[in-house]
Amino acid sequence: MASVRSAVPNITADGSLQIVFHNMKPSAALRAEIKKRVAKLEKLYGRLIGCRVSVEAQHRQHRTGNVHEVHIEIDAPGKRIVVSHEPHHQTERHRNPSTRDSIHDAFKTAEEQLKEFKVQRKQARPNRRPMLKLAANP
Repeated sequence: MASVRSAVPNITADGSLQIVFHNMKPSAALRAEIKKRVAKLEKLYGRLIGCRVSVEAQHRQHRTGNVHEVHIEIDAPGKRIVVSHEPHHQTERHRNPSTRDSIHDAFKTAEEQLKEFKVQRKQARPNRRPMLKLAANP
């Protein structure tokens, strides 16, 4: 019997995903976007233990627009990966940065760090090939 997966997987081994909004109203659309991106991280490395995402609106900027700071903490076996995406990077890459741009850039960085962690784990693991049994000569 085949298992059926939902459109958004359980997100981490025990389903522990925490999304927090600071200095702004919580948004269902942004929450769904974050869940989709965390699901992508889980697909990349299926042994995630937990994830916390914080989206913070900085003080309103008259000239540069409202930029948002995004913090991601990913708990994986043996390591915590932390990404803090600073607002000043947004204005360098985007003319009118949006919250989605901040989330996208932060998760892109998190994905790169998770890929690097996965490679490091693979290299640190001993080779697990079964040993060949030699037949005894009669």
